[in-house]
Amino acid sequence: MNDHSVNLSVSVVIPTFNGRHLLEANLPAVIDAAPVSEVVVVDDASTDKTVEWLAEHYPNIKVVKHLKNLRFAMACNSGVNAARGEIVVLLNNDVKPQADFLPPLLEAFQDPSVFAVGCKERDFLSGQPQDQGRGCGAFKRGFMVHWRCEDQTKSTSLWAFGGSSAFRISMWQELGGMDPLFAPAYEEDRDICYRALKRGWQVRFAPLSVVEHQHETTNRQVLGDQAIQIASFKNQFLLVWKNMTDPSYRLQHILWLPYHLLVTTIRSKGAFLTGFAQALGQSPQVRQKRDAEKPYVKVSDKAIFRTLE
Repeated sequence: MNDHSVNLSVSVVIPTFNGRHLLEANLPAVIDAAPVSEVVVVDDASTDKTVEWLAEHYPNIKVVKHLKNLRFAMACNSGVNAARGEIVVLLNNDVKPQADFLPPLLEAFQDPSVFAVGCKERDFLSGQPQDQGRGCGAFKRGFMVHWRCEDQTKSTSLWAFGGSSAFRISMWQELGGMDPLFAPAYEEDRDICYRALKRGWQVRFAPLSVVEHQHETTNRQVLGDQAIQIASFKNQFLLVWKNMTDPSYRLQHILWLPYHLLVTTIRSKGAFLTGFAQALGQSPQVRQKRDAEKPYVKVSDKAIFRTLE
């Protein structure tokens, strides 16, 4: 790793909501892995005395406290705004980095066109370890679909996971951060990365940067299954409406819509239709943001997906 990457200043930002027990388990590993980095914890209106616990046990950690729960995108934005580094590493409170996870992330930022670099997540959601972090995708049946890439060794990726990735703060600020329109959850990280890719910036994956992710399903506990499904559908619409500029993709989206409004609504027991209605309610803001982004678009949608083939 060259001197430039070594000298990049780093801030680690950890959003948390009622996750004191997770911070207790994972903060020591974060500090050990990034000993000279600034650590910022964004408390999203927790009721478990997270702020008081941090003040007692980690007085050197910078704490940003929300007075009401603003959800993931706004928590990340608050943390980045408070950060002083050139690079921000976003870590969920249920993520434990390995001791040597940071150098491979910084190595990738030697390229000034790199906006984000994702970690390899060692995921235990199924009870068995599975590596993920490199994301693939395509435009099918009128929507952007995405999946875990089979090959987790390549450096390209469609997005960097919001809970275990590094971002160049100057570019993050140019993009306006994560979009709060995606509240309460889902697609925020894909949206900001896709906007970066459309500008010709790079989203990379660092397979040697490994973190362990013990999923605590905070969203499911807070929102419930039905609200999660509705939010997911809503945000899939927003992702397309904000970002897809290819005429054939936009036409495909329109032509597939009647099928989804009938079949997918039935299959989802009404959640798809509710998500569509909620997305329509946000369409004026989506249109404004899409129009504001148009002057910066340099790369076509099809070219972005071709890089992952």
